[in-house]
Amino acid sequence: MIINFNKYSDGLVPTIVQDAQTRKVLMLGFMNQEAIDATIALQKVTFYSRTKNRLWTKGEESGHFLNFVSMQLDCDQDTILIQAQPLGPVCHEGTGTCWGESNDPNFLDILEKVIADRKTAAAESSYVASLFAKGVNKIAQKVGEEAVEMVIEAKDDNKELFLNESADLLFHYLILLQAKGYTLKDVVEILAQRHKK
Repeated sequence: MIINFNKYSDGLVPTIVQDAQTRKVLMLGFMNQEAIDATIALQKVTFYSRTKNRLWTKGEESGHFLNFVSMQLDCDQDTILIQAQPLGPVCHEGTGTCWGESNDPNFLDILEKVIADRKTAAAESSYVASLFAKGVNKIAQKVGEEAVEMVIEAKDDNKELFLNESADLLFHYLILLQAKGYTLKDVVEILAQRHKK
C-alpha cells in the first residue's frame, strides 16, 4: 500500500472510519505513517492529532476504542478507509457517530452473533447448542415444522400468533444457515443480485 502523504502540506492523509458491521461512517481523522504503524501494531485505530501534536489512539481516555478490522486506499492513494468495530459511542458527545447519529447494529446481526456464540456451548446449557448437537437434518426438520405452523396461522386472523410463528421460523432458519456455514448476508446478496437483473 503506497500512500501519497505528499499531497497535503502537513503530510497527513484524511482517514474515514466506518463500522465494519453496520457500514455507517463513524468519524474522520488524519494519519501519517507512524499512525498507520501504531494502528496495525495495537489493532486499535490511531490517528495523528493536529491539536495535540502527537499520536492519539481513539478511546485512550474514554475506553471507547475502535478495534481495527481492515484498511484500504482510495483510487488517488491519498485517503484511507478504515473498517473498525467500535467499543461504545464514537463521538465525544456520546453519539454513535461524529455526525450525531446512532450506530445501533441491526438486531438480526446481533441474533446471528448470539447463535454463533451458542453453537459451541454445551448442549444441555442452550437450546441453540442442543439443535446443533442433533445435526443439520434435525435443524432442517425444525425449520419445516415452523414453516408449517406459520402457514397454518396465516390462514387465520390472529396477528399475534402469525407473527410469533413467523419469528420462530426466521430464528430456526438463521440456525440452519449457520449449520450449513452461511449467514443471512449470503442470502441477501443473492436477492440483491436478482434485483439488479
